[in-house]
Amino acid sequence: MTEFWPGEFRFCPMCATALQATERGGRTRMACPGCGYVHFRDPGVGAAVLLEDGAGRVLLVQRGSSATKAGLWCVPCGYVDYGEEVRAAAAREVREETGLEVEVGDPVFVSSNFHDPEKLTVGIWFAGRIVGGVAEAGDDAVDVGWFEPGDLPPLAFETDAELFRVRFGVDARLG
Repeated sequence: MTEFWPGEFRFCPMCATALQATERGGRTRMACPGCGYVHFRDPGVGAAVLLEDGAGRVLLVQRGSSATKAGLWCVPCGYVDYGEEVRAAAAREVREETGLEVEVGDPVFVSSNFHDPEKLTVGIWFAGRIVGGVAEAGDDAVDVGWFEPGDLPPLAFETDAELFRVRFGVDARLG
């Protein structure tokens, strides 16, 4: 019997034949015995923007009740839509969650995210600079706040905690 991962295809999206576990490229993948389609389950891409003010504080958002890890804090972030440029997605997510317009700079951290087994992602954190807007929670965020890197609220994601370890040399706590 084949074990399915959460969200795994069970039927071919091309011809609707039941997929079968097949060895491809050194891994077991679901493939169609009818048309030959092979399902390569790839992670999604997430984009985040690390914003620092003149005092060295960082901007975080508190996640709302409809978000994963509700009530905890994270760097403003979200998914890159199909066909969307990754920096544009990062700027869009900041605007949606904080009301701020940002200029997205260079990547400062990249990591695989395994916090949601149904939707694995690769996250890219960019440096950013505020160019407009007013900080106010929106979309799936319920609060926005500036924090000293050594005095952060409980974080939602291990990857954000790792970012703070690498970039600021601080051990952030998870919620």
